[in-house]
Amino acid sequence: MSVIVAPSLLSANFGHLDRDLEMINRSSADWLHLDIMDGVFVPNISFGFPVLKYVAELCTKPLDVHLMIVSPDKFIDRFAEMGVMSLNVHYEACTHLHRTIYEIRKRGMKTAVTLNPATPVSVLEDIIDDIDMVLLMTVNPGFGGQKFIEHSIGKVGRLREMISRRGLNTLIEVDGGVDFETGRRLVDAGVDVLVSGNTVFASENPEETIRRLKSL
Repeated sequence: MSVIVAPSLLSANFGHLDRDLEMINRSSADWLHLDIMDGVFVPNISFGFPVLKYVAELCTKPLDVHLMIVSPDKFIDRFAEMGVMSLNVHYEACTHLHRTIYEIRKRGMKTAVTLNPATPVSVLEDIIDDIDMVLLMTVNPGFGGQKFIEHSIGKVGRLREMISRRGLNTLIEVDGGVDFETGRRLVDAGVDVLVSGNTVFASENPEETIRRLKSL
């Protein structure tokens, strides 16, 4: 089975967003990844519900939303109303993570927990059975175009071992510095979903780039 590829909207041209969304719709991309930042949990602000509503209306791909915000519980209903497929919340942002996961699942969305680069996968031991996916940040969250953090390869391996040991179907997603070289190594280590921003949207032929990433 080919790897799941989720281009990151953060790297799209927001001056021609409709054009880039049409490209995503035509392409072999599996999902569209959306980074929601609040300027508090991470040192950047991206976009909010008005843009998300527009994207949801135009994009035919399932929406994979990554919340880099404090108090994500406040907005679960809003994302569910927009038809979001999966909702990623940060382990570091959720005081009562199990409750947050329960509320996401109750509203019909896939559940995902995101870990920052310095957060070990061992923190998932008591929640891994209850989630559909883990998103490992392979750069520090907040900005696109950062250099891939090398220790991420070993981290993927440790997470894959945990999932296999428990006989789970939990997906492993990675975001940050994903190109053809790092993507190949990540897939070999056990990754199921590649999020890629600059590699896709800055290429001369984004649709071909997506196709090549899927074949890694």
